[in-house]
Amino acid sequence: MSKLRLLFVKEAQAAYISHLDLMRTFQRCFPRTELDIRHTQGYHPHPIISIVLPLPVGQSSDCELLDFEVTQDTDGSGIADKLNTGMPTGIRVLDCYAAKRPVRELDSLRADVALEYDAGVPEGAAEQLQVLLSRDSLVIQKRTKRKELADVDIAPMIRNAAVTADEHNLYLDITVQAQNPGLNPQLVEKAIATYLPQLTPDFIRVRRRAILDADGQDFRCFCRKTKNNACISPISMISYHGVKRAVLCRRCGMHPCNGVMNTYKYRRKNPWISSKH
Repeated sequence: MSKLRLLFVKEAQAAYISHLDLMRTFQRCFPRTELDIRHTQGYHPHPIISIVLPLPVGQSSDCELLDFEVTQDTDGSGIADKLNTGMPTGIRVLDCYAAKRPVRELDSLRADVALEYDAGVPEGAAEQLQVLLSRDSLVIQKRTKRKELADVDIAPMIRNAAVTADEHNLYLDITVQAQNPGLNPQLVEKAIATYLPQLTPDFIRVRRRAILDADGQDFRCFCRKTKNNACISPISMISYHGVKRAVLCRRCGMHPCNGVMNTYKYRRKNPWISSKH
């Protein structure tokens, strides 16, 4: 049995496909992979498939993730190409790999937000928006799951934001908190309508660019920083301890350092490692 993760793009017409319809699309395309998708064991079995951070309808993304389980042992090679032969326009699978990193380590997401103005961008709009997003408090009204309006302060959920402009558009490169709780970048429009109504755009476009961990690194890379900022993966650690031979990290290409081996956890599991190793 293997747990795999798909990295895929959702754009163009596919941006308007709902979450449930997207799940059905993948379920119908999975037979092309010739894999046996693992199902639940109840009276009404359904495939074990889940999308990490489902994308709101109307938004596009370069980094959507889908987790699923199969009964075979596989590393996911070749699955992306097989799925792409049956995908609708706007959905493209980029890669399939083993889902070794837990979703709870997902911390933030980076997105591009385009605010469109038919009559042209108001003078000084970029500077005013930059100041607004730097405030300590941005309280807006957000509809809850019970369909009630509640006051929510979104300022603590905005990690950083940069604003640029041209003649008819404001471009916002923003990083927001992804979960517990998460922030939809489109809610920036509500903050503008509340605090700067003269800058309310005629249309807004959102494209998710990257999903990040707590260190601001790509969530896909199952690595962590050591004391001297070398990047090392668990596979490299096992190879280093078991065979006493280093394997370079696949993401950054750096050599594992002794800082990992100096931790109490690894000294306890490997008594042959001295504290001065």
